[in-house]
Amino acid sequence: MYKQAILIRTDLEMGKGKIAAQSSHASLTAYNLVRKRYPEIAERWENEGQKKIILKVKNEAELMEYFQRAKEAGIPCELIRDMGLTQIPSGTVTCFGAGPWDEREIDKIFGKLKLL
Repeated sequence: MYKQAILIRTDLEMGKGKIAAQSSHASLTAYNLVRKRYPEIAERWENEGQKKIILKVKNEAELMEYFQRAKEAGIPCELIRDMGLTQIPSGTVTCFGAGPWDEREIDKIFGKLKLL
């Protein structure tokens, strides 16, 4: 089974719509990375129902710590920087998407985080 993880910073106090938009950016960007590098994984994830979890981290430092862990584990992931058009200054790192990737590996890295 494959799963995607989206990690969102809570210190930015984004509104619900902003969180939804940033999560969507992270999901699509990470998926496209996997689709290009590992098309068979992307296809299986699609066929399995596109399972994903949205997790929270307290700040940019914690976000970057988990991003680095995922990269070191070989999980494809992409950081999302805001364009600065609404609530957040341009260039602010808001979240990242990891995978889709093997569910056990995703859980090994992110399993201690709480759902948003």
